[in-house]
Amino acid sequence: MLEAILNIFKIPDLKKRIFFSLGMLAVYRVGCHIPTPGINSQALAHFFAQAKGTLLGMFDMFSGGALEKLTVFALGIMPYISSSIIFQLLTVVIPSIEKLSKEGEAGRKKITQYTRYGTIVLSVVQALGISIGLESMRGPVGELVVPSPGWGFRLMTVITLTAGTAFIMWLGEQMSEKGIGNGISLIIFAGIVARIPTAILNSVRLIKTGELSLFILIFIAAVMVAVIAGIVFVERGQRRLPIHYAKRVVGQKTFGAQTSHLPLKVNMAGVIPPIFASSIIMFPATIANFINIPWIRDAAQKMTPGNWIYELFYIAFIVFFCYFYTAVTFNPSDVAENIKKHGGYIPGIRPGKETSEYLDKVLTKLTFAGAAYISLVCVLPSILIGKFNLPFYFGGTALLIAVGVGMDTVAQVESHLIARNYEGFMKGVRIRGRR
Repeated sequence: MLEAILNIFKIPDLKKRIFFSLGMLAVYRVGCHIPTPGINSQALAHFFAQAKGTLLGMFDMFSGGALEKLTVFALGIMPYISSSIIFQLLTVVIPSIEKLSKEGEAGRKKITQYTRYGTIVLSVVQALGISIGLESMRGPVGELVVPSPGWGFRLMTVITLTAGTAFIMWLGEQMSEKGIGNGISLIIFAGIVARIPTAILNSVRLIKTGELSLFILIFIAAVMVAVIAGIVFVERGQRRLPIHYAKRVVGQKTFGAQTSHLPLKVNMAGVIPPIFASSIIMFPATIANFINIPWIRDAAQKMTPGNWIYELFYIAFIVFFCYFYTAVTFNPSDVAENIKKHGGYIPGIRPGKETSEYLDKVLTKLTFAGAAYISLVCVLPSILIGKFNLPFYFGGTALLIAVGVGMDTVAQVESHLIARNYEGFMKGVRIRGRR
């Protein structure tokens, strides 16, 4: 491992890419501490202390604490992620966008351009909603979060937050092009892990005061290590379906019979299901923070992480979105048709309709296993953290993203090393990312 790390600095191009990505991440973290004008920061911090278990709390986790301080990067990269997901879903619904997605590089560039426009629109809507909501918030002694409310504050907030998101989007694209790893994913990763030092310091403080047992902290840390190991194992897991290709004659060339495989991941949907599920379930709790009606607040209280009603709905939505997103992104009929066109077949299965039905059957079983895995990873940490009253929230969704991005980035670094005849991170083992 140490030798592989030292080899990185022997490759000028790889070293340059890594330092470029680190530099861009440093710029992002600096921006997360530049406050938006016109905000009473102390009153806002008090409000967010009451907003745990809501959409605001989850978005603040992804932004690395930028939303809690309402910095210029408060919206984070979430508008871009939402826009990307929307256009990915529209690819199945709207024929013209589906046609663009099949036009190669030119079509992908056009969809990327539409995604950027969608990001700006979503940022404007979210920033306007946040600015209006902030005007009604009050601190612990009744002071206003926004001392000078009005359209002047709203327009300034919309422009600032939208520009911040656009700049983050540019940073991510630059990192993907000139750095190492996926830039957008690394920004989310940085936002999540940035809160770890604070969580560690808070844990040490509680241990010193006797509010937290050292044994409990060690137990939780052991559980997290086990969960991370499980995530790595399952994310690399595949069901490989054998495909045989008959002898073919193309022009004057004859290609002999070949055997290949079709890899089907256990977790085809990635981290989309828990993000969607969290957003939907936390929506009532988020609205309750702006509405002072007792029964609405009581109902919202039951829909917060750690409550059995919340966890039950959370699992149900995760299973639903696993099947829904897999159905949107993987079409068994198209795959079966492509295999048939290239003269391939799955042993024991007739090409065409029977192959499509077989793929659908296998995919249904894999998706169920993937949904069970995601549910366990997302629910278990939340229950343990809530039960032992730990001073931080680093739940399953964050773990899935952090571990997955780490695997992908390390896999890219190792590819550079091996391509230049250097030893990888693990001798005799090829590190494989999620893709």
